[in-house]
Amino acid sequence: MTTSPPAVRVSRLSKSYGPFDAVNDISFDIGPGETFALLGPNGAGKSSTIEILEGYRDRSEGDVTVLGEDPQHAGLDWKARIGIVLQSSGESGNATVLEQLRHFASLYPDPRPVEEVLAAVGLEEKAKTRIHRLSGGQQRRVDVALGIIGRPELLFLDEPTTGFDPEARHQFWDLIRTLKSEGTTILLTTHNLDEAAELSDRAGIIVGGKLIDIGAIDELGGPAARIPLVRWRDADGAQRETRTETPAGLVAQLARDLGSEPAELQVIRPSLEDIYLGLVRGHAAGSTSDTASTEVLA
Repeated sequence: MTTSPPAVRVSRLSKSYGPFDAVNDISFDIGPGETFALLGPNGAGKSSTIEILEGYRDRSEGDVTVLGEDPQHAGLDWKARIGIVLQSSGESGNATVLEQLRHFASLYPDPRPVEEVLAAVGLEEKAKTRIHRLSGGQQRRVDVALGIIGRPELLFLDEPTTGFDPEARHQFWDLIRTLKSEGTTILLTTHNLDEAAELSDRAGIIVGGKLIDIGAIDELGGPAARIPLVRWRDADGAQRETRTETPAGLVAQLARDLGSEPAELQVIRPSLEDIYLGLVRGHAAGSTSDTASTEVLA
């Protein structure tokens, strides 16, 4: 049985700006056809990592291959195989949406039909509108359209649904699922944890330039991070809460003890956002502790 090589391979990647380590010795692979979310707070090192993978920034140390090539030295043929949706593209010129898409389509060997792309991003009615006259959310849809029109094997999405209303966001998610079903590998960065949970197979969390966790979306943080929280008010009106792996059993026991369902009963199962925030805060607390220990020892 032959195993396909990773679409993206990152090994001990580091990027320094003078004395500042923006990315510090991170490693991960992304399989062909996988949707992988790179998550982290602002300034964590996500942008530097993505720009290195896209070939726009040189690395300081480590090895990187993207679609089998080193992006630092890859040529135009390689660039035609990737699609990029930047966080802000500045596409606000005098061209119409249709003119811009046709121009970009002409740059690729096997582009998607322009009409298909217009429909996919919900801009059919705006095809003949000049881009600078579109709303911010509509301009963002143009960014997405330009990113997918070349049928990329690998698509980079940086905060893709910024400015989208809820309906447009769900339409975009459907588009990403379609691309995934066609075998497109997708690397997503987003602060919308619901979006990451909806779209991604796996995620990596980067904080302070370091990869602090990586795994399947439903495994991040480990089993302990997913233990449900049961919260209620006791007979004296005091709020109580406890974590348990058997919330139904606890609720049944409370009901037996009280003779009725506890007041203000809640069973809260941790979301991806809860787990993400716990990991980020835990890392920050650990780093502060390490720094304090170092200062005491010094």
